[in-house]
Amino acid sequence: MESKITFRGEAALVLAVIINSFGVVLMLYSGAGISAISSVPYAFSEVLPKLTLGTWTYIFQGLLVLTLMIMRRKFVPSYLFSFVVGFVFGELLDFYEWWIHLLPYNVTMRIVYFVVSYLVICVGIALSNRCGLPIIPTDLFPRELSDITRVKYSRIKIGFDITCLAVTAGLTFFCLGHIKGLGIGTVLAAFTMGKGIALIGGVIDKKFTFANFLTARKNVSAVNS
Repeated sequence: MESKITFRGEAALVLAVIINSFGVVLMLYSGAGISAISSVPYAFSEVLPKLTLGTWTYIFQGLLVLTLMIMRRKFVPSYLFSFVVGFVFGELLDFYEWWIHLLPYNVTMRIVYFVVSYLVICVGIALSNRCGLPIIPTDLFPRELSDITRVKYSRIKIGFDITCLAVTAGLTFFCLGHIKGLGIGTVLAAFTMGKGIALIGGVIDKKFTFANFLTARKNVSAVNS
C-alpha cells in the first residue's frame, strides 16, 4: 500500500489563506462575479464604501463566529483564533485588489481567471478543512454547522453559499437599484463548489495526512499518561 505524505497543518492553513483570498479577488476580476463566501462583504463594501472589502469581510466573519458560539451555547477559544486568521484573509483581499488590475484583461483571460479561481478556492477550502487548526470563519462556519446539525457538509456548504447570494442580491438591488457583484460564475460556483471541494478533498486524502502542533501535543500527553 502506498504510504501517504505528511503535510504540516500549519503550512496547509497558511497556503489556504493565501490562495483563497487570491481566488476570491481573481474571480471578481474575471467579471463572472464574486465568490459566494465573499459576496455579502462585497455587497456592503458597495453599499457603504467607506470601509474596504477586507474590512467588511472580517466584520462579517466576526458575526459568523458569534453565531456559532450561540448555536453551541458556549465560548469556544479556537473560534477567536479563527477570527484572527480571518483578519489576515481580509487584509490579503485588499492587497490583491490593489494590484490585480495589472493582469491582462480580455475574454480568453477572463475565462481562464474564473476557472483558476474556482479550482484555487476549492483546493484552499479542502486544505482548510483538513489542517486541524482554526480556519477562516467563512470556511469554518459550514464545517462547524455540519457538525452541529449532523447534515452532510456538501449540502450545508451549498445552502450557505446560496443564502449568501440571496442576501447579496437583495442588498444591492434595494440599496443600489440593481444587482451587483453576482454573475453566472457566482451562481455556478454556489451550486457546485460544495461537491467540488468534496472531490478535491478525496484526492488529497489519498495522498496526504495532516499533522500539527495540536496533534503532536496530544501524542505527547498520551505517552506521558
